[in-house]
Amino acid sequence: MLKRVLASAVAGAAIGVAVTVPAYAAPFTTTASNLNIRSDAFLSASVVKVLAGPTSVEVDCQKSGDSVTVGSRTTTWWAHLPAHSGYATVAYIDTPGAKLPGVPDCPQDPPQTGDVTLADVQAMFGSRIANPSLVQTGLPSLNQAMRDANINTARRKAAFLATLVHESRLEYNIREIGDTRLYGGRGYIQLTGDFNYGPAGRYFGIDLLGNPELARSLQWSAPIARWYWTVARNINPYADALDMGRVNAAIGYPAGSEDTRRCDSFKNALRYLTGSVPSGVKCTRPAKMSGDTSKLTRTQFEALTKSPGTVG
Repeated sequence: MLKRVLASAVAGAAIGVAVTVPAYAAPFTTTASNLNIRSDAFLSASVVKVLAGPTSVEVDCQKSGDSVTVGSRTTTWWAHLPAHSGYATVAYIDTPGAKLPGVPDCPQDPPQTGDVTLADVQAMFGSRIANPSLVQTGLPSLNQAMRDANINTARRKAAFLATLVHESRLEYNIREIGDTRLYGGRGYIQLTGDFNYGPAGRYFGIDLLGNPELARSLQWSAPIARWYWTVARNINPYADALDMGRVNAAIGYPAGSEDTRRCDSFKNALRYLTGSVPSGVKCTRPAKMSGDTSKLTRTQFEALTKSPGTVG
C-alpha cells in the first residue's frame, strides 16, 4: 500500500535544508547482502551507497535499465530509493515479479527529435566552434552517429557534444596538434593508441592499424566516436545521471582543470537544450578514476565502479 512521505520533508524544513521528497512511496525489503545502490538504472552507473544486509526501503518510482538475473528471475526494472539517492535492481527486492506492483514509472529525460545544427552548437559553445564551415560539413555524419548511439536526450546530447568540442572543436578531420605518433589523436573523439585503433578497425571491418588516417575521414570519424561512446565504453548512463566526472574519466585523460572546463560546457549545452541546468550535475570524478584510464578495457573501467563482494 502506498503511504504519504512527509517526515523527512518536515525535518528538512525545520533545519532550513532544501529537500526533494516524493509525494508517495511504497515500502519493500531488499533481499541481498552488500547490495549496490547506483546513481542510475545501469550496472555501469556509479555506486552511491552499499546496503549491508536486507533492509526496509521505500520506493517512489521505478525505471527500466540494465537486465539483471538472480536465480530464475530476470528483470530490467530498477527501484528508486529516495532515502538513499539511487537505484536498486528489482532482482534484489522482495517481490515475485519482474516489476514492483503499485509503483509508478519514474519520469524520464524525454527524447529530443531533430538534428543538431550549426546554430545549435555555436549557441552552446561559442568561440570553441573555430571553423564553422568544417563543422557544418561534418554534422550530417555526426547526427547519424548520435542516432545510432541513442544519443537522443538533452543530457546525452549535452555530454557527447561537450566532450567532442573539447576533443576536436567538432572538426571531423582534426589531428592532435604536435602529436606525431602513428596512433596519435585523430577525428571527433581523438582516437588514440593501437589499443583503440585495432578494436575500432575490427568493429567496422577496416584496417585502422594499417591506415590510421581513416580515423579522421568524413566517412569514419563520426562512427568511430559512436563506437568509443557505446562499445569501448558505455557512457550514456553517466550522461543520464548528470555525472560528467565519470564521462570525463571514461574518455581517458587524467583528472585536472580540464574536467571543470568540460563540465561547464556540459552545463551550457544543457541550458541551451532545456532552458536550465538541473540540480545534481557532478563535475568531479572518484579518486580511483583520477588517473589515465585510456588503456583499460571496458570491463576493467566498469570494475572501478563496483566494490569487491557487492551485488547489483
